[in-house]
Amino acid sequence: MSDKTTRREFLITSAAVAGGIVGCNSLQQNSASNAAPPAKMPEQVLGKTGVKLPIFGLGGAGQTPLSKNGAEREAVEQIEKALQLGIRYFDTAASYGPSEDYMGKVLPPHRKKIFLASKTAARDRDGAWRELENSLKRLNVDYLDLWQLHHVSFSEELDTIFSNSGAIKAIEEAKQQKLIRFAGITGHHEPDIIADGLRRYPFDTTLIPVNAADKYHPRPFLPVVLPVAQEKNVGVIAMKVPAYGRLFKPGGLSGMNQALGYTLSQPGVHCCIVAAENIKQLEKNVNVARKFQKLNDKQLAAIEKQVAGIWEDGNFFRAWT
Repeated sequence: MSDKTTRREFLITSAAVAGGIVGCNSLQQNSASNAAPPAKMPEQVLGKTGVKLPIFGLGGAGQTPLSKNGAEREAVEQIEKALQLGIRYFDTAASYGPSEDYMGKVLPPHRKKIFLASKTAARDRDGAWRELENSLKRLNVDYLDLWQLHHVSFSEELDTIFSNSGAIKAIEEAKQQKLIRFAGITGHHEPDIIADGLRRYPFDTTLIPVNAADKYHPRPFLPVVLPVAQEKNVGVIAMKVPAYGRLFKPGGLSGMNQALGYTLSQPGVHCCIVAAENIKQLEKNVNVARKFQKLNDKQLAAIEKQVAGIWEDGNFFRAWT
């Protein structure tokens, strides 16, 4: 559909918010209880977006039912629990299996209070538009808070993205049509590529790996990307915080308190997204986030020392493109 008005009207009509949505009753029952409200998570403004968010968000891929086929019941329960626990940032992507579909069954009634982010792996304008349209349909919403270019890894990809028929055109058009509020770039392969992307275009956010093992990698993300992001007031969202739990192996960190504490204590990091294997793990992670206090230099150095022997395993995802 080349006509912009037609495209937007089509997407809004196709959202079908009233159809197939579950999970409202448990939230209403929870809010009606007499239990004292739990402590709130600390919040930070996500860079130049101006949006204030809890420091901990829910990831929609990895070791979680949210990205597993046939796990709808477990996924829906986890998303409902996340809402109850005060999570407002929900992260997914077009390539995360049924993740968008599962979120689309729970989140639409809460649309105004959540921050919903998805991603496209397409590098061309038309391909990106197709993925955006499909993401909105699966999520049962008529706009995204954040739409991101997914796992950008090579300079050739940047050249395609910023070409006359590149994905950046879809981002600009989607912003104009108010189908997305903000645009971001993500990657876990080469920090120079993400930094270059931030210099070439005024992205609102970047999603990058931030953990203690990064320090020992020959091409670490933190010293390369964070200065550029801070200079341009880009919202920095951390991923791979516990490296899929590999930082907790013998000789590594003691638990999520250290992993999360390290990540969120880095200057310029505003929040993080972490997936959960089950509700119990989600509750534990949120409790850690609620108690977060910024670590000092001595504490950060001690955590870095703890992962010195396992840093390569903790950076396994750097091979992904």
